[in-house]
Amino acid sequence: MKLTIERLTSFSAQDLLDLGKIWPGQTPGIWQQWLDEGNALFAARFNQRLLAAVKVEPEGASARLHDLMVREVTRRRGVGRYLLEETLRQMPEVNHWWLEEAGGDAVLQAFMAACGFRNVAGCWQK
Repeated sequence: MKLTIERLTSFSAQDLLDLGKIWPGQTPGIWQQWLDEGNALFAARFNQRLLAAVKVEPEGASARLHDLMVREVTRRRGVGRYLLEETLRQMPEVNHWWLEEAGGDAVLQAFMAACGFRNVAGCWQK
């Protein structure tokens, strides 16, 4: 089975279980509210299971990334990078992307730099 990146517009029961593993501190109500507010949620799916996800808050021609997360058992296999690349590709109307840096996590810094983002005043931008 091939890894695919999907823009989720609704959640199956399995999606809710998988998102709970990706974001254990969040609830299905948070994810539904995110969509209801006109935002986007992209996820990486493999064998009908979600392995990673990111929330996107569009603001005109720019968009803010939130909660980019890959399940720990799946990390270091290119899933996060593919998720980010496909998210950007699927939203061609956005020409400026940014993610606020959550602390000085060296892994996040290396990942964002590898994805072509630059750290500008504490924000990752592309």
